[in-house]
Amino acid sequence: MMLKQAESVYTLPIGDPKRQYLLTVRPGEIVDTHRRRSVSLQEMVRLLEPATFILIGEQHDLAQHHQFQAQVVEALVQVGRSVIVGMEMFDRTKQYVLNLWTLNRLSEAEFIQQSEWQTQWGFDFALYRPIFEVVYRYRLRLVGLNVPRALVHQTARQGWQSVPEPERLGIPEPDLSVEDHRKLFYALLGAGHPSGQATNDNFYAAQVVWDTGMADTALRYLERTVPSPRLAFVIIAGNGHVMYDVGISLRLRMRSPLSTRVIVPLPPSGQPVQVRAALGDFVWLPPLISERS
Repeated sequence: MMLKQAESVYTLPIGDPKRQYLLTVRPGEIVDTHRRRSVSLQEMVRLLEPATFILIGEQHDLAQHHQFQAQVVEALVQVGRSVIVGMEMFDRTKQYVLNLWTLNRLSEAEFIQQSEWQTQWGFDFALYRPIFEVVYRYRLRLVGLNVPRALVHQTARQGWQSVPEPERLGIPEPDLSVEDHRKLFYALLGAGHPSGQATNDNFYAAQVVWDTGMADTALRYLERTVPSPRLAFVIIAGNGHVMYDVGISLRLRMRSPLSTRVIVPLPPSGQPVQVRAALGDFVWLPPLISERS
């Protein structure tokens, strides 16, 4: 059943070997998986203080997840962090338009049109509006993290080596040796996807290129940014790119000593849910919202 499959993804025995214990998260709770207790949004933001990169996952079609992401970003601003918001939803080619949004130079309609939202991402813009409103209100720097889809698709079809050097955009050779990441990838795909065949390995390589490319974009952006001890680079991406700290965050640490933290929002539930502590540094369980409310 769908529920069992979804639950198993959140209890995989992978990630930090010191946090292989299971935790129970109740509806509406944010749980600190290191301290094994629930925390408020404000306390979580305080505990995020050492981190430069803060990754917040999502299920793309869940409005509650995007509202929560916006609340975390605003809370970071309010405690004096110098916040940059990086998003999976745009690729590098849209950076100029994202800069215009930061500078309050575009209306929402102009931003949707000029950023080519429908072809860049395609989900209902209203789902993500809370994030863009916070960026606009505080004039936060907004970064398109993704790489052009053609690069990922070419890797999936014929492997990374088939991509001509000039088209690799300076992205490093994808490291396919992280077994925990491979296990997560195939768990998310579900049954029927053995990893031994070359075509499936290319498919996996495409995921690694995707994560590596987004980490590369973030690091390149930071190279052009004035250093600040209060910097918080928030990365907003699908849960598959952040769970168990084996996706984008791992690719960041492979190249940078800057610290990372991962926040994983779960699917809404009216009942407590069990998760593997290694799933993220913080896990949030949104409550079910009835259609009448």
